[in-house]
Amino acid sequence: MQPDNGWAAPTAASAVQARVRLPGSKSITNRALILAALATATTRITGPLRARDTELMVAAVTALGATVAETPAAAEPDPAGRGGWLVTPGWSDTNLKPARARIDVGNAGTVLRFVPPVAALASGDVEFTGDPRAAQRPVGPLLHGLRQLGVEVGDGGRGAVPFVVRGRGRVAGGAVTLDASSSSQLVSGLMLAAPRYEAGAQIRHQGARLPSAPHIAMTVAMLRAAGAQVEVGSQGRDGDDAAPDFWLVRPGPLAPGRIDVEPDLSNAAPFLAAALVTGGAVTIPAWPAASLQAAGQILDVLSQMGAACSNTPAGMQVKGTGSIKGTRADLRDVAELTPVLTALAALADSPSEFTGIGHLRLHESDRLAALAGEIGALGGHVTELPDGLRVRPRPLRAADQPFDSHDDHRLVMSAAVLGLAVPGLRVHNAGTVGKTFPEFDGLWQQMLEGAS
Repeated sequence: MQPDNGWAAPTAASAVQARVRLPGSKSITNRALILAALATATTRITGPLRARDTELMVAAVTALGATVAETPAAAEPDPAGRGGWLVTPGWSDTNLKPARARIDVGNAGTVLRFVPPVAALASGDVEFTGDPRAAQRPVGPLLHGLRQLGVEVGDGGRGAVPFVVRGRGRVAGGAVTLDASSSSQLVSGLMLAAPRYEAGAQIRHQGARLPSAPHIAMTVAMLRAAGAQVEVGSQGRDGDDAAPDFWLVRPGPLAPGRIDVEPDLSNAAPFLAAALVTGGAVTIPAWPAASLQAAGQILDVLSQMGAACSNTPAGMQVKGTGSIKGTRADLRDVAELTPVLTALAALADSPSEFTGIGHLRLHESDRLAALAGEIGALGGHVTELPDGLRVRPRPLRAADQPFDSHDDHRLVMSAAVLGLAVPGLRVHNAGTVGKTFPEFDGLWQQMLEGAS
């Protein structure tokens, strides 16, 4: 427990009226860094996220020979004034430069799953280590997939960190079949490196329906924008003929040139939820008109719970009435919203049920168990389902012990939303929100003060 007994989550004294400018998307930033490291020329990345997960990715691509240099905000035509990076790839002729490297994945799923397929192109062994929780996060199917493509991996049979990718300066590529039902990042990781493989890659998912499909679509779009040839197909499974489960990435050069990072719309969720909890209005400037992220799905589920969403000249505005509706929703495509939506559901006027999220047991924490336990300690009623959560609203009150973040940034955001309506709620290890959103507590306070 922290010496100060945790972060005191502020309680809302009135309806919030605020404009909140978000940091860049983690998902886009870390994909951009991989593509830039594999490119044939320098790439300018504008408005990237600066947080622990992206710092780990910068360190990883740097260890593999790339150079990431800061560019000042004044040099970037970025309306948010966030500056950017100039990334010089680490290639010597056709191979990555380093003979050996050691990479810390921390507890970042994107680093854990995006970097090993790149490390296979290095000219020596690349060792992967991470936080204790990283050893429990799915990566075994990716390592199995790399072996199918001709890559030697030493993992002692664990299918988890620590492991070693034995780079030989080239990857034959070809056909690979894997079960990516535990994380869409297993597919994205192979796709991002595949243009540099001699035969590219033909990736086939074989298993239950994939979660977070919009993130795979993001990978496809960013690859194509960088010049890659990508084909997407479907065998038709689970009665859904439109669900992609096959991706052909042809070999060829990558040249992104410039990648503009959108605001992180997942990180908008707690702020937009605050509008519902307090009956106020929150506006997000620079909400993309055509997003690489699951913008429509995010707004749809908030609307189901009582939000009024409108695209205004100032940005996307979400208004609440002070009444939160319970709902039934499949969150498979926007599973990262589950902690915030569960907090909303605990404050709603009727029960909710969220499905399609069983894979969250293998994220930064076991999110389903953590939400059930922490909200239960406040007097709430959250029941785990095989593939989701059922929430029955009850009066909540702060517990004697702080709300435990379980070292999970999304749990901190969930607690912040609850704290708006639950006086005295404190959060243990709230600093873990810096994994993807170092400015969170400051912006949260500014929102409550009506600042922009």
